[in-house]
Amino acid sequence: MNFDLQKGSLTKRLAAWLLDIMLLLTLVVGAASGLGALLGYDDYQQQPSAAYEKYQTQFGIEFQITQEAYDALAEEERELYDEAYKALNADEEAMYAYNMLLNLSMLITSGSIFIGILIAEFIVPLLLKNGQTVGKKAFGLGVIRPDGVKVTGAQMFIRSILGKYALETMIPVYVLLMLFFQTGGGIGILLVLIIGLTQLGLLIFNRNKCLIHDLLASTVVVDIASQMVFETTDDLIAYKQKLHAEEAFRQEY
Repeated sequence: MNFDLQKGSLTKRLAAWLLDIMLLLTLVVGAASGLGALLGYDDYQQQPSAAYEKYQTQFGIEFQITQEAYDALAEEERELYDEAYKALNADEEAMYAYNMLLNLSMLITSGSIFIGILIAEFIVPLLLKNGQTVGKKAFGLGVIRPDGVKVTGAQMFIRSILGKYALETMIPVYVLLMLFFQTGGGIGILLVLIIGLTQLGLLIFNRNKCLIHDLLASTVVVDIASQMVFETTDDLIAYKQKLHAEEAFRQEY
């Protein structure tokens, strides 16, 4: 056993990440299905679709067209299209259902991802010890403090919820949802690019190859089989004192 940090290789970390992603997706899909059924997502989804079909048939137009296609319409066709859109926007039930659909999409997406990450990245590591997810357990990796002491529950919470969930996952997800529902996202795209470049820079230039979630929680991924891990800070201090005493004894002789 060696006291020095035995940092996990990027190859092992990638393999562990892929396994964890498969488990996480399974959890997220299951949670989303449950939340969708509980909140009546399908009922709200049908109403806007029915309204779209109603006004498309009534005005003889197609709502889902590009800006280029709209600009290419004849003046009369464009006026007809605008009238259809006004009629759709004036349909209070359809607009209410659409807004509910948007809100529920945000709620279900964020809620299901939260549940998935909470289980896979927080609860499971607490059960397996040494910050190990299923993927890390399979590939012999663990998560500890940079000084070799075991991580605490608070650190794992910061790492998984604040780091992985809030910053690294939900910001990109919300930007994608805004783009999908055409409610903006320009600044969000820039923020996602900044996060991505930061992660890449940390992998290349950071000595311990820590990502954002590790920096926030003051943790590092190590090869757990060859890594000396201390239960507490007191154990670390005692070990250093022992080394110092042994070194002093050798120097005397």
